[in-house]
Parts: sequence; C-alpha cells; structure tokens
Amino acid sequence: MLGADRWNLISEPTTMTAHEFIDLTTPLLQGTIEALSDVDRDILADQVRTTLAVGTRESTMPLRAEVSRANEELLSQAETIGREIADRAVQALDRLLAGRTRFPAGALTVRSHCYGELLTRPAADLLLGRRGGPVAIQNFNEWIHQTVLLRDALLPFVNWRQVPLHVTPLGLRHTETAREQLFAKALFRKIRHTSIIGYARQVLTGESGAEGYGFDYDHATVLPAVTIGSPHTAPRYLLAWQPAPDALETATYVSELTDYYAAPRTDLSALTPGLPARDPARIVHGPALDGRTSARIESAGWSVDLGQALRGHRYARTSSDLAGAPSVDAPSALAASGLIRGSGSIGITGLDELSTLAVLGRTYPEKVTLHPDAVAIDNAGH
Repeated sequence: MLGADRWNLISEPTTMTAHEFIDLTTPLLQGTIEALSDVDRDILADQVRTTLAVGTRESTMPLRAEVSRANEELLSQAETIGREIADRAVQALDRLLAGRTRFPAGALTVRSHCYGELLTRPAADLLLGRRGGPVAIQNFNEWIHQTVLLRDALLPFVNWRQVPLHVTPLGLRHTETAREQLFAKALFRKIRHTSIIGYARQVLTGESGAEGYGFDYDHATVLPAVTIGSPHTAPRYLLAWQPAPDALETATYVSELTDYYAAPRTDLSALTPGLPARDPARIVHGPALDGRTSARIESAGWSVDLGQALRGHRYARTSSDLAGAPSVDAPSALAASGLIRGSGSIGITGLDELSTLAVLGRTYPEKVTLHPDAVAIDNAGH
C-alpha cells in the first residue's frame, strides 16, 4: 500500500542509475497531477528546471565557485547534471499528461516535510491555491526533493550516468546527512578530497568508511577521475566509478606515505639519465587488509605509489608556457628514490598519461607546474 512515507514498491535496498531513479519517482509526480484540479504543464516544468539550475532564486545549490577549485568542479557538475535530470523529469511529466494508469487505491497521499525548496510564484499559486492543496503540495514536495537529492548524489562522478546509486524504500533520503555535511564544509572552508570520497561512498553503499583516496566495493572501484583521463585536463577532485570484477572486499585506498614531509628526497641535480620508456604504465592494485588497500603505477624499471601521484596531481598547477629546456628526462626521475626536490624540469614528452601522473607522484608536491612537455619544479628550499 502506497502512502505516508511510501511512494514506491521497493521493499529493500537496491541500486539504480540516474534515469532509473527518475522513473522510480513517477508515482509522486502522478500523485501531484491527480491532486490538481487544473494542471499547468509549463509551470511544473519551469519549477523543476529552476530548482535544479545554478544561480536562480529557487536554486537548491549552495556552493560558491570562488571558494575553492573543488567547488568549481562540483558546480560545473551541478549545472550539467541538473540540466539533464530536469529534461528527463519534464519528459516523465509529458508522458503522464499524455496518459497514465490510476493507482489501485485511489490518489497517492504522502507525508513530506518542507526541505526549503523555494517555489516560483506561479508554482506556489498552482500547488497551494484553489487548484491544488495539501495532497498536491506534499506529493510535489517529495518529488522535487528526491530529484534534488539525485542530482547532488551524482556530483562527485565524471561518468555519473553509469553510476549505480544505493536506493532504499525511502529513495535517496539516506544521503541527506552526508550531503548537508559536505555542503557545510564547502560554505565555511575548502572541501578536502577525502570529504568527497566519503560522500561518494555514502551515496553508493549507504555506509561510511575510513578516509582515503578511493575505495573498492561490490565488484566496483571508485578512484579519482585522472586515473582514466589526462593529467593535463582531468578534474582534480572528481571521481570515476568503474566495474571491477576482482574487487571482492570493501576496502579503502590509502597512500603509502601518510606524511610525505618525512619521505626521503633526491635532489633534481643528482639524477642520472635513465633508460627510455618502453612499456606503458598500468595501475597495480594491492591486497586488502583490515579494510584498507593501496595501489601503484608501474612500468618496467619503476613503481610509484598511486596515492602520492594523486596528491601531486591535486597540488600541481598547469601552464602552457615553459621557460628553458627540460633539465632531466622522465625515466631518470621515475627511477629515483623518494621524492624529487630542487629547481628545474623533467621532460615528459612521449609518456603515456599514467606515466605522466607518476612523474607528479615522484616530485615533492610544492611549486610544481605541469606543462604539455615537462613538469617544472621549484621547491629547492623545502
């Protein structure tokens, strides 16, 4: 029986993609339509678009771009994802207006708290005025709230259309606390990368976990997006979800170096020429132990901790200009021990993307600039 806090027929937690979840919420939208004496399609469509937009009076996105790089990346995601979800939601609205099957027990009546989503003035008149009433606004309020939770649950993922979200009989309400905590951090300080990882874990598994740079769960792996992209163009804080048949245990990826300040260091000037790069690099995953694991970027003759490489990528600046020629070649840097310090540059021309990421993991992560052909470092005093 649907009603009260039940608006779907899910009896236990499951997983769904974004488009599947929008279809799941259709009863709430149908309940809204059936509770209105006069349906105005354009008003309802405009409401969902403005709610999911960035920068409108009715926007539900509290992030500000000027606070941090992480905010900028999440805001860009919010704009893209919100637009597509709104389009899909409006398509569902049009399908219901063209024809629908009535609920066996009559109109759907749910109980939905007010979550602060602002209505446009026409929507307020439609839902709260003589054409609407308590049933219409309750159904619509729950529908729009679940839609907002959907957009925000997908923010961390570059390949968000493929991500299977953890969904319960209450939809995505289990993400509310983690969502509020993430946004609170974004408003008052810079979002840490581990905070985004923790939020992603909550929306995918319904559970929290130890801090790290990624995690395995249920035959899937979540790692920073640069692991499947280019270090020159990949976002610094967003993640990629990938199926991983060998991921049999839930485990958090942690860096081998908890405190990289204490890591051994090699001066750039002390490096000797290395062998030319022969084989493309690959990520090698370590075994899970007590819920933790690690990974390395490896190729012939060298191996770099993936956690340190990701740390280097987040800290590095990018530029298209490079003054002077590279002072050493990448193979010599990759074969070095510890982290490289000094002043100069490391040539990366001809390297594959993972090898370039590994070079960032081999340099001391301060005052490092990534160029198309080289990694320039200037941290001689550190």
